[in-house]
Amino acid sequence: MYKILISGYYGFNNIGDESILTAVVGSMREKLDDVEITVLSHDPESTAEKYDINSCDRKSIPAILSAIRRCDLLVSGGGSLLQDTTSKRSILYYLFIMAVAKLMGKPFFIYSQGIGPINSKFNRRLTAIVLKKARGIVVRDASSKQLLTEIGLDEGRIVVTADPVLGVKPVHLEKGKEILLQEGFKKQQGSIIAGFAIKERRIDSNFMDELEKSMERLITEQNAQIVLIPFHYSEDMAPAAELERRLSDRGLADRICTVRHKHLTEEMMSIIGNMDILVGVRLHSLIHAAIMGIPMIGISYDPKINSFLHSIGMKAACTIYDLNNDFFVKEFCETYKNRDKINEMVSEKVQRLIKSLATNEEMIKDLMKG
Repeated sequence: MYKILISGYYGFNNIGDESILTAVVGSMREKLDDVEITVLSHDPESTAEKYDINSCDRKSIPAILSAIRRCDLLVSGGGSLLQDTTSKRSILYYLFIMAVAKLMGKPFFIYSQGIGPINSKFNRRLTAIVLKKARGIVVRDASSKQLLTEIGLDEGRIVVTADPVLGVKPVHLEKGKEILLQEGFKKQQGSIIAGFAIKERRIDSNFMDELEKSMERLITEQNAQIVLIPFHYSEDMAPAAELERRLSDRGLADRICTVRHKHLTEEMMSIIGNMDILVGVRLHSLIHAAIMGIPMIGISYDPKINSFLHSIGMKAACTIYDLNNDFFVKEFCETYKNRDKINEMVSEKVQRLIKSLATNEEMIKDLMKG
């Protein structure tokens, strides 16, 4: 039995990161023989139950040390773990886990991660020092590889694949329809169902004002119905509730619905599969749309959005800082009009990216042999 310990941002009810864990665990079970998986989690009991794996508390130093001591390989898995824009301390946590593994004589592996931005000179130096000890480095996009080479890693050691979530299989739509009904959504004849996965910490921002105007225009001019889909509940419910309140105050309550309950990866994918178009600020909402064959409009708040869209032949319509309702409504209409052509292009790109993901397990197999 080969024991793998996975470190990442798991157990926080962030659908994006939970989708990553779904993909990584599923891929390891499918491609690796006789492995035992343990995950460091914020909510070990929930993680163990959801994924039928072992789990321990990511905040407990004794638990972390014990888990590393027992493992044969540490996998630093998926997501944007090594960056210092959303948190100055989280990058130190993940580097600490890897450094401890190395000190305890355990190999560690970087699994299709998105690297950066890393702004602090100290963090850049520390990242280079630690990752030079990695037994394998796989990143999800070319910009991550570029950053690692800039800070001193050997370009030849870095493999570019894709975001692990692209490996999740498409799901049936029935569960999503059922959930939407439970959330109070009722499709009106001839309407365009537009899903919005928004990230915004300030409910009084210009971005929120322009979103409100854009949604109102989509409803009144394009016969759209809006479904607000929170991907990180602790952050996304507030802007969703605010937008629903504003549009309800304008007499449009029957044209907007918020998904208010927490759902698993497959359920969220099924919800998105029931959309006619998806507008995403959250990266993994866009990835879910790509998997489910739903045309999308990306709004960027981070380079990872641009990198993913570029990988599937698209680009962000705008950023959260320069959204304009006139431009957005035109972009929405153009995307919906050309949805079949866009879906064909995206599907072809996605299939190529999915094939590249097998590189992770192929490299891990080599480590298991050695």
